[in-house]
Amino acid sequence: MKRIFLFVVAASMSLLAEAGGLMTNTNYHIAFDRMFARGATSEIDATYSNPAGLVWGREGLQLSLNFQKPWQNRDIEANVPALGLNKTYKGEASAPVVPVLFAVYKQDRWAVSTMIGIVGSGGFVKYDEGIPMFTAPIMARLGAAGLQPGTYDLDAQMKGKQYIYGGQVNFSYKLTDYLSAAVGLRANYYDGYYRGHVVAQGGPVKYVNLQLDCSQKGWGFNPLVSVNYHQDKLSLAARYEFRTKINVPNDTKELSADVVGMSPQQVQAAFGDKIAAYQDGVKTRYDMPSLLVLAAQYEFTPKLRAAAEYHFYDDKNAKMSGNRQENLEHGTHEVLLGAEYDINDRFTVSLGGQRTDYGLADDYQTHTSFACDSYSLGCGAAVNLTKNVRLNVSYFCTLYSDYKKEQANYQGLPGVAGSDTFSRTNHVIGLGLDYKF
Repeated sequence: MKRIFLFVVAASMSLLAEAGGLMTNTNYHIAFDRMFARGATSEIDATYSNPAGLVWGREGLQLSLNFQKPWQNRDIEANVPALGLNKTYKGEASAPVVPVLFAVYKQDRWAVSTMIGIVGSGGFVKYDEGIPMFTAPIMARLGAAGLQPGTYDLDAQMKGKQYIYGGQVNFSYKLTDYLSAAVGLRANYYDGYYRGHVVAQGGPVKYVNLQLDCSQKGWGFNPLVSVNYHQDKLSLAARYEFRTKINVPNDTKELSADVVGMSPQQVQAAFGDKIAAYQDGVKTRYDMPSLLVLAAQYEFTPKLRAAAEYHFYDDKNAKMSGNRQENLEHGTHEVLLGAEYDINDRFTVSLGGQRTDYGLADDYQTHTSFACDSYSLGCGAAVNLTKNVRLNVSYFCTLYSDYKKEQANYQGLPGVAGSDTFSRTNHVIGLGLDYKF
């Protein structure tokens, strides 16, 4: 039973430490959801995507309130023939309706703007049947102890939350008739928790009872700069966001482990290094990477506009828990394309696409935090309800490429070959209102 507990602790701690993934969000305004390539716009969503471009926009005060509802699954298909394990573990990731507020005031050659929303992560994930990193090692060790499936009960559950709330302020200025620049600062607040348990029981005997309840909260700040060249029908823009260092301490309400036949002192002596990262007060890094954006937009006709955009996230230099960022092959590359067409003075329709390449590698992928390269497609419309009020609606979905990871020693089990296939789905609907005073 001691060996069983070692595997349970190692599995559960790794699980909870690395819940989450690459940290940055970009879809704040509904105009992004329906077009994607917004990095050279001068409308109110430029508060995030192109602050320097706001000086080419409308005079006076503007407000925008946006709501999005995402649905996502994160599934792991485990195939380990030696253990008789061939199962898909369903992970449901969810978030409530996500609001974002924009405000801009422009006068002549300058503009001041702000944005408040969820700028990183954002949601909950729950595996009701545990995950393979729990079940596979425990199945192997219980089998070695003479306990076959059906003779014991294993209750394992993991759930986690990650939100990074952000508040951003920008100052934009028109330097010449064709060139503008902006500087800004964003405050980021991380709020997350890891809660889980592992209980292995046979009849009246509870072999293992592990309980964890750990919350994390912390602040980080990052400056950002942008420039915009705008002449007639052409707009060229560049934006750079500096890395955000977020180092959060644990507020651990419960971290307990009971093992049949071992005293608390023996458990601590044998396995203290496994649970050290979750002790109260220990700090964990959740940096948001620096981001470079290059974008271009062109007005082909008075009714038709198209745009192209490139993003580079320097994820390899943004620290994560356990320095997982070092396992990436490169930072994240994204290419975005979009177009919108004014049917008439009242209705606008748009379409966009995005390709994301994370630079993934086997050693980066874990059962608690995995990513999949993807294509995203979005569409939607804008309706001018009055001369001052605009309604935006959108839908976009993300098409992920499955990632298969082969292991000669599955989850550290010597000589036990197996594989994991990671897959994800994502759908988002959005609704927003822009108001011009």
